Amino acid sequence: MKLILSFFLGCILLLSQKSAEDLTAKYREASVKTFEKEIQKLEELDKSEKDPENSILFVGSSSIRLWESIRVDLEPWPVIRRGFGGSKFSDLAVYAPRLLKPHQYRSLAVFVGNDITGSKTDKTPEEIVQLFDSIVQVSKTHRPQAKIFLIAVTPSEKRWEVWPKIQEANAALEAYCNRESNLVFIATAPSYLNEQGKPRSELFREDKLHQNQDGYKIWSGIIRRSLERELVSPKQ
Repeated sequence: MKLILSFFLGCILLLSQKSAEDLTAKYREASVKTFEKEIQKLEELDKSEKDPENSILFVGSSSIRLWESIRVDLEPWPVIRRGFGGSKFSDLAVYAPRLLKPHQYRSLAVFVGNDITGSKTDKTPEEIVQLFDSIVQVSKTHRPQAKIFLIAVTPSEKRWEVWPKIQEANAALEAYCNRESNLVFIATAPSYLNEQGKPRSELFREDKLHQNQDGYKIWSGIIRRSLERELVSPKQ
């Protein structure tokens, strides 16, 4: 019976891996052309930096890459930062094996904010969920017990016109996370909107898209509270 169960579990794993490969195949060429050098730089960091024990691996787009104060902001939680600016869920899905597998992380935190920008190539919520699922599967294969935190896309002046579509994607991702026991969706929008329901400009840089230090202070507080609810403190 155990042999039969192992066989079927093996088949499911192979099918999951094949499905992820099929999903990312159409994005691979463009991702490699745009980001291969950036990924190689991150791989060099993997060789030169020693990961802290029980670390939380943060991956994603420029909000992760630019978060230079992350280690201080999230103390005492030990973190690894591996972001590459301009990336989309499709790029993260393509490179997930190379980004995740070098690290024996306790938890994974994901933020990607570039799939809906008002472009003709914007993805649907369904496509975004599928791509996130492929990243989740890579993590589950590599670190089965690791809890995965997905940080919602924040509202910004730069992309305010497409905020309703971004909200749809956030809602779809939240629904996906709610179906999985080891996934946690971190909502952020209320903290970034003023009394009129518009983005708080004082939390962003001049480009009206990327957060400034005040924005990161709020972001880190939201993320920290989620970590405290879901994980045993590193101090314990």
